[in-house]
Amino acid sequence: MGMGRAAALLFAQEGAKVVGCDLNREKADETVRMVREAGGEMISTAPVDLSNYAQTAAWIDAAAQHYGGIDVLFNNASSPRVGPFVDLTLDDWHYTMRNELDLVFYASKAVWQHLIDRGGGVIINTSSISAVRGAAFFQQAAHGAAKGGVMSFTNHLAAAGGPHKIRANAILPGLTRTPSTEFLFATPDSPGSKMAAAHPLGRPGYAEDIAKLALFLASDDAWYINAAAIPIDGGQATIE
Repeated sequence: MGMGRAAALLFAQEGAKVVGCDLNREKADETVRMVREAGGEMISTAPVDLSNYAQTAAWIDAAAQHYGGIDVLFNNASSPRVGPFVDLTLDDWHYTMRNELDLVFYASKAVWQHLIDRGGGVIINTSSISAVRGAAFFQQAAHGAAKGGVMSFTNHLAAAGGPHKIRANAILPGLTRTPSTEFLFATPDSPGSKMAAAHPLGRPGYAEDIAKLALFLASDDAWYINAAAIPIDGGQATIE
């Protein structure tokens, strides 16, 4: 609904043949409709649980079969559990690892041979500013740890992929306003609203901002960018 949909629309606009997936069939169909109405090409599968390796591999293999190969994997799906550390349960921790770190490994593992067969390609992983700094306003220890794992994993993908001309980079979004984070902006006193008011650029990020960076990293213009972890938060993490 958020970054994934924005990326699907933008990649398709630039001529990519997009293969999506979702847990929600209705939302998946809606994204496909939006892409096609804008003149793009997209197919999608739902429901697909990316925390299940068999489902992930089947989705990726079907994509490769449909289009004769795969050039780019954008690992963007995630489902964290956040809240005060004192309330974080073991189930919350393992759920977050499955749905933010394991699924990146699963999709990367499943696509790897396809990229090799293609003569190279690109993996773009969505990490988070939470991977490199804490968040006092909204505690997210499991989320930060999982996204830190995604960032580290990206370096190892880049090392393994170099001989095959497979690049791997990580995007580290800051506070981004999407349907899943809208609750943070419910009132002027909500955490997201307060952060946006103090933001160096005067607003939070939007899904389209993240999609534009993903598009660039997928392009030939970014051929020499590899093993990078790129913050995209408008400078909020480093500018007081």
